[in-house]
Amino acid sequence: MQKGNIRVQTENIFPIIKKFLYSEHDIFLRELVSNAVDATQKLKTLSSIGEAKGELGELRIDITLDADAKTLTISDRGVGMTAEEVDKYLNQVAFSGAEEFLQKYKGQNDANIIGHFGLGFYSSFMVSDKVEVITKSCKADKSAVRWECDGSPEFTLEETEKQERGTDIILHINEESKEFLEAGRIRQILEKFCRFLPVPIFFEDKQINNTTPAWTKKPSELTTEDYQNFYKELYPFNETPLFWIHLNVDYPFNLTGILYFPKIRQSYEIQKDKIQLYSNQVFVTDEVKDIVPEFLMLLQGVIDSPDIPLNVSRSYLQGDPNVKKINNYITRKVADKLDEIFAKERKEFEEKWESIGLFVKYGMMTDDKFFEKANKFNLFEDVDGGKFYTLEEYRLAAETLQKNKDGKLVILYTTNPVQQDAYIQQAKAKGYIVVKMETIVDSAFINQVEHKLENVTFTRVDADIADNLIDKQEGGDTVLNKEEEEKLKVLFDLKVPDINMTVEVKGLTPEAPPVVATRPEFMRRMKDMAAVGGGMAAFYANMPDEVLLTVNGNHPIFQGILSENDKGKQEKFVHNLADLALLSQGLLKGNNLTEFINRSVELLGDEKKSRIILES
Repeated sequence: MQKGNIRVQTENIFPIIKKFLYSEHDIFLRELVSNAVDATQKLKTLSSIGEAKGELGELRIDITLDADAKTLTISDRGVGMTAEEVDKYLNQVAFSGAEEFLQKYKGQNDANIIGHFGLGFYSSFMVSDKVEVITKSCKADKSAVRWECDGSPEFTLEETEKQERGTDIILHINEESKEFLEAGRIRQILEKFCRFLPVPIFFEDKQINNTTPAWTKKPSELTTEDYQNFYKELYPFNETPLFWIHLNVDYPFNLTGILYFPKIRQSYEIQKDKIQLYSNQVFVTDEVKDIVPEFLMLLQGVIDSPDIPLNVSRSYLQGDPNVKKINNYITRKVADKLDEIFAKERKEFEEKWESIGLFVKYGMMTDDKFFEKANKFNLFEDVDGGKFYTLEEYRLAAETLQKNKDGKLVILYTTNPVQQDAYIQQAKAKGYIVVKMETIVDSAFINQVEHKLENVTFTRVDADIADNLIDKQEGGDTVLNKEEEEKLKVLFDLKVPDINMTVEVKGLTPEAPPVVATRPEFMRRMKDMAAVGGGMAAFYANMPDEVLLTVNGNHPIFQGILSENDKGKQEKFVHNLADLALLSQGLLKGNNLTEFINRSVELLGDEKKSRIILES
């Protein structure tokens, strides 16, 4: 029997390793299973080059739970260790056996070796009072050995009996970690971290992993059904994805994976952290913001790369040129895929625009290179639905009528076709094309497009009367004389709480509404952005609404109002017309809305009373 002290390379580091090596204690099982996978992959490598003799047999990893004995055992049938190797690898903290193996057998299947840090094994002490290692090397002339340590720097190492090649790691679970003696908890951890490891893993006599997930295969080997089935495996409760992108590159970095575009509805609550990061099929994290461009965080799927630098816990990314390269690669692949679908299957692209559009607009807002590419396939949907325009197509269709005095193309849009229907109809009557901009990102998107494209501006369809939407300053004279116009201005000069209202009298067509309320584009846009939150826009959230009240002097209703001798009734009629205009903009609320309803009932009652008197 050999006795000695573990050679800790930094004084008093063992208690730190035991308690603080990883932020999440369930990581220990991932690390130990990963080590077991490494041991198995090492055996395959040695066998392939003739250094390991004999039959490999069934290569698998077994996790065994004994709640009564308070033990959890991880068993592999891999390369095993000699007494010298146990002393070397387990008794020297931070000496990585995987790293040494990679150096010795460089080029021999090294991509399949997971561990590079030499600390994973010690994660077992976070949950254990004692750890036993029983191992037998694949070298025929070597005896099996047993190593034991209670979490102190002291250990024992002795020969023992073991029939089969491989390693058993027996954890004696401590009192604080009793949760890891529950079968359901162990299964949960295995399914989270180990579901796609390349060696079969068994727990309670059931294999818990898929050793050949779709992303490890070539695109030519996969059918549409294969991609969809893998998506269901990842997200069993989601709808079938719109489409997917298979990532497969080996230079200047190694990267595989599949990214899916999920279906997104207007009511969809945007969720990030749906892309899973793996390293040689070991789950690392679903926080991939440094690897995946921000706008593609809405995607779902898997990325696997041994070249992504990770810290000792494999949980957080470190700064590295490869990360930026991978980020740019993914952006380019997504842009190319979208461009390809748009060019070859435009009808299908348009049908999926409700979901695709959110990704595209988000990308154009956050990535200048993507903006340049996406400008070719970013679409605007006509308010009537079914007809789509690229920016260039909209320009060709609308330029004649929708160019303002500064030579800019004015894109007219609606955020709510139902609520803004009256304004839409007026715009369409003048031959204008109105498009829908209804997503949660459209307010910010519009600003970005205006900033990046000098000759384009956006105006919401209810930002002004139809005659003024394109800033041509059209509008004929009214049938009213100057005195009557001034009288109407005075009558409409109403005080409405939280609204700064300006009144103008214009000569619109008699068929146009008698009163139109509009909000200046800039102020309304700032308030829309403030509602989403953030930035300087929040400054405008508490400011009063700016409203322009345009009185149509050519509407016949004003002839009757101006001739009304009852001043009180005259004011009520005017007030009601103003309230109707404000109501169309969603600006009539609370007490003002109540007063409008009561006033309308009163006016209807007066009208009925007058009719009864006349008839009698």
